[in-house]
Amino acid sequence: MIITDMYNPYQIQIDRLNQQLEETKAMLSDPQFKELAQNEILKLESELKVLTDAVGELSASQSNSNQPLEHTSQSKSCTLEFRGGAGGDEAKLWSDDLKRMYLRFAEQQNLKISVLDDSIIKLSGHIEVELKNQDGLVSGQTLTAYQLLKFESGVHRVQRVPTTEAQGRIHTSTATIAVLPEVPQSAINIRPDDLEWQFMRSSGAGGQSVNKTSSAVRLTHIPSQLVVTAHSERSQVQNREIALNLLRSQLWQIEEDERLAKLGDARSAIGRAQRSEKIRTYNYPQNRITDHRTKQSWHNLSVVLEGQLLPLLQDVYCALNQT
Repeated sequence: MIITDMYNPYQIQIDRLNQQLEETKAMLSDPQFKELAQNEILKLESELKVLTDAVGELSASQSNSNQPLEHTSQSKSCTLEFRGGAGGDEAKLWSDDLKRMYLRFAEQQNLKISVLDDSIIKLSGHIEVELKNQDGLVSGQTLTAYQLLKFESGVHRVQRVPTTEAQGRIHTSTATIAVLPEVPQSAINIRPDDLEWQFMRSSGAGGQSVNKTSSAVRLTHIPSQLVVTAHSERSQVQNREIALNLLRSQLWQIEEDERLAKLGDARSAIGRAQRSEKIRTYNYPQNRITDHRTKQSWHNLSVVLEGQLLPLLQDVYCALNQT
């Protein structure tokens, strides 16, 4: 069944803490361990309070989170996940460059930006575009972030001289981008028993609230073995919702791939990050971008990397949306 409001993902951890409390309290009668037990009890009670408070927050947040979208393709929001592929350290640098490019684009288009992780961003909003139909006529339209960016999923290949290359040789590296829509709860069937939750303390900047409470979330979907993490927010409830949304989107993508396979149109959105599985090549020496699906090229690479890629996205959308 679909996740319901009655499901409490914190219960297993609460039960474990209560059991540890009972075992620790039994040590109070031993003078040798009394002081140690008292300190441990304070720690366990503090963690238990965080989780019980989170249950209340969860109940309140879920009452406002069950408004399904009309259709997944109309989702205003989408997540972009960037991963380095073939090419070692240079591939990771290229992945970071791509993320910067899309962030600059989102800023220029006044999209709402949420950084969910070092490699995952969420973009929300609408974009005014000019699209050509098959007769070459141009019309103004408004597209959601997902509608315009969904064809960016795949392997992006770069040909350039890395900063670490002493002899000036051109290297080829790849990075993958996964573009997934925000999927409503009603669109994906997730059984609570198939979820394994882990709650831990976040690390890094954010102050005591982040570093001293179990706000970070690691969620495993047991049947598929998909694992997602969320630690960008200070509230465990917020990170839990982020993790669920990410998982729901990934499961939707799996179901979509299976549906396309049955229709004889199976196309992996991400592939295995190999150089041959590419949708686009960015050639620095020639200042050129080539989309291998549409056979189009643009000779303004430096400009596009600064986020001015709307013309490119419009061309790709028109070509692929009509196929």
